[in-house]
Amino acid sequence: MKRYAIIVAGGTGHRFGTDTPKQFLLLKGVPILIHTLNLFYNFDNNIELIVTLPPGYIEMWALLCTEYKFKTLHKKVEGGETRFHSVKNGLGAIEGLDGLVAVHDGVRPLASKDTLLRCFETARRTGNAVPSIPLYDSIRELKEDSSIPVNREAYVLVQTPQVFNLNLLKEAYKQPYNANFTDDAHVVEKAGSKIILVEGNRENIKITNQSDFIIAEALMNGKH
Repeated sequence: MKRYAIIVAGGTGHRFGTDTPKQFLLLKGVPILIHTLNLFYNFDNNIELIVTLPPGYIEMWALLCTEYKFKTLHKKVEGGETRFHSVKNGLGAIEGLDGLVAVHDGVRPLASKDTLLRCFETARRTGNAVPSIPLYDSIRELKEDSSIPVNREAYVLVQTPQVFNLNLLKEAYKQPYNANFTDDAHVVEKAGSKIILVEGNRENIKITNQSDFIIAEALMNGKH
C-alpha cells in the first residue's frame, strides 16, 4: 500500500524566541527539518514526502537543502493560517484516494522506526493509528479557583506521526475548521471514526522551547 507523509513545518518560531523558524535551526549541525524528513525516507525510501512551510519561507528552505546537500525528493507546499489549514494544503498535494498518510510534526526528529512501523501497520488494518505514551507525573485538573487530583492512568500523551487511510483523512478534512481541533485524530474523530492508540516512544519529543532543543541534541548524541 502506497505510503505518504505530510511533514507539518508551518510555524514561524515566535514561541521559540528566534527570528528563524525553529524547524530550520541546526541540530547536530543539520536543520531539524532535514532530520525529520530523513526519519521517513530511511524508514521507507519509496514514501512520498510533502512538507508544509511557512508562507514566504519556501525559497529559504530550498537554499538550505542546497547548502546541506539534502536531495531527497519531496513536495513543498505553503502552510496555512493554522495547523488544520496546513494539513489540508498538504492533502491537496496528494493525488488519488488510496494509500496511507502520516501527519508528523516537523520538529519531532526522534520518532523511532518501531513507532513508525506500529503506526503504519495498525493503520493498514484499522484505518488509523495514533502513537501515545503513559503519564508518569501526577496531574491535577484546574478549577475556577482551585485544582483537584485526577487519575493519571486515565490519560496519555499523544504524539505524531498520526497515520490514516488516505481517503478517510481527506473526507475528515472536508469539515469546516473548528478552533477546538488539537490534532488530526481530533479531526477524524469529529468526522465519526474511532481513534486507535498505539505505543509511541518517549524520546519522540516535540521541540517547542530551548530546553527541548538541548534534550533532543543529548538524545541524538546518545544514539551514536
